Amino acid sequence: MVDLKLESSAFSFGEEIPKKYGYKNDNLSPPLKIDGIPTDSKSLALIMDDPDAMGAVGKVWVHWVIWNIEPNTTAISEGSTPSGSIEGKTDFGEIGYGGPAPPDKRHTYDFKLYALETKLDLQKGTTKAQLEEAMDGKIISQTTLKGTFTP
Repeated sequence: MVDLKLESSAFSFGEEIPKKYGYKNDNLSPPLKIDGIPTDSKSLALIMDDPDAMGAVGKVWVHWVIWNIEPNTTAISEGSTPSGSIEGKTDFGEIGYGGPAPPDKRHTYDFKLYALETKLDLQKGTTKAQLEEAMDGKIISQTTLKGTFTP
């Protein structure tokens, strides 16, 4: 069995995310490559957040929440969302991708991919907390891609 894997052609695991993906720059979502999706998956979900924001703003900052990605999706193109997927609300108060925007120093960003045993009945604009609650007990596999960003 192949493990679920998430990669990007724009940056390697733990490396610097290019500036154009930053919130104050072009604010494009990076290209993502998905591998090893379990055959019994009914959908995929992705959460991008910044745990380092805890020190600066007192909470993990949510940058992207997206779910009901078709389980045969092997790539998400730069600046796009997969057909049929639904996006939630970021901590910028917006729906869709909100790129890295560390206020002080280099932060690490987690792109967390989940393979789910079901599609989720959630509305556009759902929060990360609501998505996590809906996914509880339905995760078949998960993986994380980490990247850093310096203001």
